[in-house]
Amino acid sequence: MSEQITTVRLPQDTRIKLNTLARVKGKTMSEIIKESLEMYYEREENELDSYTLGLPYFGKYSSGEGDLSTTYKERIKEKLRARQNSY
Repeated sequence: MSEQITTVRLPQDTRIKLNTLARVKGKTMSEIIKESLEMYYEREENELDSYTLGLPYFGKYSSGEGDLSTTYKERIKEKLRARQNSY
């Protein structure tokens, strides 16, 4: 695997924190940054999308009517007619 150098500008306070962490852990700043990036990549890969999060709830509560998604316009019209006729 070929490695290349990448330069990043860090604010002074971030650089100081990174340097302190590297000394405490006994690692180089490069090692800390590489590990941090790997952790970030893992977290992003494992982040669930809204569909996956909703899977346990889809179909959990049922009205017993299987055509609600196809007849919703007609149902709205019926409710509006009934509302108008009630006055």
